[in-house]
Amino acid sequence: MARWLPRSTDLTRFCQKLNRVKTLEDDMMETSFNRCLSTIDLTLLGIGGMVGSGLYVLTGTVAKEIAGPAVIVSFIIAGFASLLAALCYAEFGARVPKTGSAYMFTYVSVGEIWAFLIGWNVLLEYMIGGAAVARAWSGYLDSIFNHKIKNFTETHVGAWQVPFLAHYPDFLAAAILLVATAFISFGAKVSSWLNHVFSAISMGVILFILIMGFVLAQPKNWSTQEGGFAPYGLSGIMAGTATCFYAFVGFDVIAASSEEARNPQRAVPRAIAFSLGLATGAYILVSVVLTLMVPWHTLDPDSALADAFYRRGYAWAGFLVAAGSICAMNTVLLSNLFSLPRIVYAMAEDGLFFQVFSRVHPRTQVPVVGIVVFGLLMALLALVFDLEALVQFLSIGTLLAYTFVAASIIVLRFQQHKEDVPAAGAGGQPSTEPHQGPAGGELKEYESFSDKLHLVDRDKGKEQREPGQLKAAFEPYLEFLSDFYPGEVVTVAVVTLMVSAICLCSILVFGNTHLHLPTWSYSLLLVLFSLGFLLSLLLIWAHEQQHSTQTFQIPLVPLSPALSIILNIYLMLKLSYMTWLRFAVWLLLGLLVYFGYGIWHSKENLREPRAQRVSARYVVFPGGSLEERVQAVQPSCQPAAGLPDSDTDDGKR
Repeated sequence: MARWLPRSTDLTRFCQKLNRVKTLEDDMMETSFNRCLSTIDLTLLGIGGMVGSGLYVLTGTVAKEIAGPAVIVSFIIAGFASLLAALCYAEFGARVPKTGSAYMFTYVSVGEIWAFLIGWNVLLEYMIGGAAVARAWSGYLDSIFNHKIKNFTETHVGAWQVPFLAHYPDFLAAAILLVATAFISFGAKVSSWLNHVFSAISMGVILFILIMGFVLAQPKNWSTQEGGFAPYGLSGIMAGTATCFYAFVGFDVIAASSEEARNPQRAVPRAIAFSLGLATGAYILVSVVLTLMVPWHTLDPDSALADAFYRRGYAWAGFLVAAGSICAMNTVLLSNLFSLPRIVYAMAEDGLFFQVFSRVHPRTQVPVVGIVVFGLLMALLALVFDLEALVQFLSIGTLLAYTFVAASIIVLRFQQHKEDVPAAGAGGQPSTEPHQGPAGGELKEYESFSDKLHLVDRDKGKEQREPGQLKAAFEPYLEFLSDFYPGEVVTVAVVTLMVSAICLCSILVFGNTHLHLPTWSYSLLLVLFSLGFLLSLLLIWAHEQQHSTQTFQIPLVPLSPALSIILNIYLMLKLSYMTWLRFAVWLLLGLLVYFGYGIWHSKENLREPRAQRVSARYVVFPGGSLEERVQAVQPSCQPAAGLPDSDTDDGKR
């Protein structure tokens, strides 16, 4: 029975395969894409991804049903929370200017299987998101024409009463997705130009709303007679923050486009900062004018802005608002269709997804197969499926990606630079090549084991320490941590931090409601998990990190990514159990694809050299002498050149 069980070495090798990281090329600017996007292009792509129909619908819904005029505070807090995640994306986009967004960032720092699962979830997120926006676009246009499109379709095609299917086929939503797919396939420059047009119209309408809104503003609508500024209190503000947070999820299109940016090291961080700042300002100012124009409790959640202008005697302004809303939804559609094929391309290029999606058209320089296939899938989803039940699924994929990107920032920041890491030989053993000094000086070959011991002692005493090593100030108190490899303690601390964050947020969300914990145990668990989170944070901070002035770096590491992690986990746990159930089913499908295809075709799997069965033993005698015995067995049947065949010699003996 025992011989059928896997050996520990096989399990170790299998786990190493799952957690192997991507090897980046020396020249990361080399690409098969066309680097044609400027900072302005990327900024408008980010604005188009964030300022969609939410500006016209979400503001009124949150103001009336959740937070009142304090929706302004909700958007400020949500904008700050999104800034934490956006800064992590900005650092990665500048350091790793490759397409793939969260998938790529996770692959280069955490591991292969985690990167695949992130990419797999983002893939579904973009498909459902694009199809849902297309149906919203169709429904908004249909409402302008008094639902004539819906009535015509139900009369001549018929209505369905099937679970998970729409009540009628939405041909208009499918058609707009097919048209957008055609434009996206013409190349990044055409997509960018089209996004410029729609973004310009949308921003013009927003400017009109702000000017007219402030002219028509009535401060009495925030008075106590109308319920006050924060009628739902702090709990309403925080509930509104959780809803408003999802209005800012479109900035990752900038990171996904970094391989097509002319100067990604400068353009990506600037574009993320500019687009997030402008989007946050737009949401806050529109919320201000909306709640000042009419009393917040009289708002129409479905068309708050158009209804507010209508009630103030400016019915014609409703048509401008409708035009701005449609243009804003067009930019979101373009953002989804622009990002999705590039993430699929990155996965296929790495061998984790089907190779056909890694083909780039030689003239347009875009992954045209991915654009066409996933554009058709989006159109099919919008045509026949009821997406209202699946829209909440979008949140969990986005929040999971944010969490892993924040964790990846900590891991990568405390890793050694590529040139500092000794080359690994076959089977993961250190290379026997001469060692290069940390200062980048001349190569020196160490003759004996004692020389290497002397080198270690000398390096420990140096003031300039490598990233991932314990800081000199903490060495007298945490000396036992000095024996670990650089970055090893930080990786364990990051895992502990995430586990503590999950437990802490679980107690906060479910402690009083689902678990019904007594007050003493609730408080005790909160204190214990908070201490675990803080101690993990302090342990990470006690190590040296990389300091680079060449590319953008997020400030206050590890505090900023840790705050992003705990916030994202808290919001994920607030989602419904059905969302988690669908998420689990989608993850299982992803694992089937990974273990059935990805793990075998991964380029990192092909890069791994065959392990050489070489064993070396160093024995130090009391006299200080050193004996080395090396037994080498060649992997091939042929003996190595210049060496006798050991098996033959044994036979002769």
